[in-house]
Amino acid sequence: MSYESDILRDWYLLFHYGAAEEILEGVAIDDAALPARCLDFPVATVEAAGINSEIGRALDLGCAVGRSSFELSKVAREVLGIDFSLSFVQVAEAVGREENPGYRRYREMHLSDELTAKLPEGSIPERVSFEQGDAMDLRTDLGSFDLVHAANLLCRLPEPTRFLERLPDLVNPGGTLVVATPATWMEAYTPPVNFPPALTLDFLKGHLGASFEIQEVNEFPFLIREHQRKLQLSTAQTSVWRRR
Repeated sequence: MSYESDILRDWYLLFHYGAAEEILEGVAIDDAALPARCLDFPVATVEAAGINSEIGRALDLGCAVGRSSFELSKVAREVLGIDFSLSFVQVAEAVGREENPGYRRYREMHLSDELTAKLPEGSIPERVSFEQGDAMDLRTDLGSFDLVHAANLLCRLPEPTRFLERLPDLVNPGGTLVVATPATWMEAYTPPVNFPPALTLDFLKGHLGASFEIQEVNEFPFLIREHQRKLQLSTAQTSVWRRR
């Protein structure tokens, strides 16, 4: 499915901005049976960075519809969110302008309800900007950052090594890198010749180890609702790195 499709935009807006009761409305599953924080993934991966005091610049690569970028604004004075999808970038900008853009939550795929995406409480939208861009071919004048956050991006890139090779230049010495990935490598997104030769974490260590020191690795669950009877429940292996 194209990342410019209205349906995918709707799914991601609910994933990023929907309250638990909105995501689970009509779902025949007890929310107590779901993994902790699976409805709070864009917040959880930002918190994984462990930033306890204000930093200067943060970069959110593969920002989708922007929730993690707004969460980063609570700890960074300047946040740049970049996504390949123009549709995602435009709706993230609308959220930042507090336009409360509408989207559809699906009961069945032919029936939907209208919801609105609201700016997360405590975020500082004037600190955040968005732009369309390719994580494998980022513009050369981005500068460097105290924190780079890349959630559910890696296994959607045709040439993931091009992205990994750019990271040492993007993260300031002593800065933090967060990479979250479900490691769902698929030929539809990545040619098999560019798949990791073994486990994805070993692939990351091989490409990042010279410039970064790994701090911790955790599994973060996330749930994406397509409609009330079809839910995607996955986990993203989330590794936190410090720039040497």
